[in-house]
Amino acid sequence: MSQLRGIKGKEAVKAFVKAGGIERKGKGDHINVKMPNGQIVTIPRSKELKIGLLKAALKKAGLAEEDFLRLFK
Repeated sequence: MSQLRGIKGKEAVKAFVKAGGIERKGKGDHINVKMPNGQIVTIPRSKELKIGLLKAALKKAGLAEEDFLRLFK
């Protein structure tokens, strides 16, 4: 079973910021995080994230799942 289940948007944004991203305002309840590789990752703040969305955001940000989970803890 994947360890990426049950991660909320706010928690994911904190991990992306720890990885060097810069938090920016988004539309509605979404947050944009500009990553060091220049990509902008958009995450909904309030909901629990679906695995597909989180995996796509990790790929876009250039982070491995293990690195994200280390930052997330």
